[in-house]
Amino acid sequence: MSLGATAVVAIALVAAGIAVLVSLRTNLTGQAQTQADDTARRVALTIATRKPDTTLYTRLRLPEDAPMQVTTEDGRLLAASKDLEKISGTGVAAVSVPRPPAAAPPSPSPSPSPSPSPSPTAGDDDSGGDRHGRGRGRGSDDTSGGSHSASPTPNDDPAAGTIANTVRHGAGRATLGGRTADYRFATVKATDRSGRTVVIHAGASLAAEKGAVATTAVAMLAGLPALLLVVAGATWLVTRRALAPVEGIRREMAAITASEDLSRRVPEPATRDEVARLARTTNRTLTALEAAVERQRRFVADASHELRNPIASLRTQLEVGSAYPQLLDLSGAVEDTERLQQLAGDLLLLARLDAGERPAWRRVDLGELVHEEVRRRAGDRIPVTADAEPRCEVDGSPGQLARVVGNLLDNAQRHARGEVTVSVRRQGGRVVLTVGDDGDGVPESERERIFERFVRLDDARSRDDGGAGLGLAIARDVAQRHGGTLTAGVSRSGGALFELCLPPARP
Repeated sequence: MSLGATAVVAIALVAAGIAVLVSLRTNLTGQAQTQADDTARRVALTIATRKPDTTLYTRLRLPEDAPMQVTTEDGRLLAASKDLEKISGTGVAAVSVPRPPAAAPPSPSPSPSPSPSPSPTAGDDDSGGDRHGRGRGRGSDDTSGGSHSASPTPNDDPAAGTIANTVRHGAGRATLGGRTADYRFATVKATDRSGRTVVIHAGASLAAEKGAVATTAVAMLAGLPALLLVVAGATWLVTRRALAPVEGIRREMAAITASEDLSRRVPEPATRDEVARLARTTNRTLTALEAAVERQRRFVADASHELRNPIASLRTQLEVGSAYPQLLDLSGAVEDTERLQQLAGDLLLLARLDAGERPAWRRVDLGELVHEEVRRRAGDRIPVTADAEPRCEVDGSPGQLARVVGNLLDNAQRHARGEVTVSVRRQGGRVVLTVGDDGDGVPESERERIFERFVRLDDARSRDDGGAGLGLAIARDVAQRHGGTLTAGVSRSGGALFELCLPPARP
């Protein structure tokens, strides 16, 4: 169990660690992408707001700690980071701006014609600004230190540059200052004030992301074994303490099995958890098993005793008849044989009931079943009076229900003085069959015990007057297996009254 719990915790920790690393990597990659976006837009803002001249891109200051390119739309490099040696992922492999060809010397011209003095232009203003040290703050912006938004003044060129709203993202590698690393790139287009559209590629290093992810992964891998050891130890201690009562129950059950002493019980913990409930349930099971075994032992002993008597009597009569034919009591031998046959049938039926045998059920009219049984007893010593309502139908086994009716009538005729009544009626949503007699009745303290097997009251101990004590036990077992009840009470004439209640047949 400890190994299983540790394995589950290990899987959970590995999954959580992977989720943390993925989240950390995504977060840091997003930060690098945001940094690349900001750098690209700052340079684009500088290009869009500076005065257009031939030195706009040659004098453009780019960040020195990140790879950056400014190209034309057709991929010609206009500017690049100072120490950029190699780059991939931007679509432009060039890292240095080619030098323009040297200008040819001017050819001598005939007498120059006087020309009007040139009027000041934007370029002259810019160059003049350079000569006198003025205006350089607008002419060259340093994007590495932050973004400069140089708004045009009223004297500036009225044409305004633009920056595209769309930023493309990508990934690649670059070598800067002799160091090669992975970068996230942002690509944005900008149009300068002369109407020229350029493409700015700005990168942000992923070194921080890789370092943080690697450091976190190493820390997790280093701490995982120690954490698993702690979890395994704690789980082992907790499960050992929690399962100690279970081990006690197991040892006691093993001892009970070895000794076959069902009177022993397992220890019950004082707690109210599942282990305590298991111990209580186990003890209840042992109690029921002990009672069942004891009933079986009594049943076997009583059955052996009851079978021994008719068999011994029958054997004696046969032996006497064999030696002295004139002394053979045929009627007694037949009675003993019938008693033996009935006892064997009762024992066989009880065995089938205990085994849970359930014969084919069908709809049975209990009133018709009673009238049929009463007609069969028309010549008995004690007459039976029947009163049955029509269509009192139940679901069950006709044979077993007929056996119940017969056993109840046998018991009533055995103890009645001169009257036995049986009735069938519907009452409270049930079908009720009652059998009463005018005998001495059943004492209240014995009204449950008479349904036990091989139990006969003191005044019915004589085998000439009573059976083996199985009739009422069989009747109650059959009633319970049909979803009903069988109880004993007092009849109107003061004798015994047995009431069988069964659920009505389903429509």
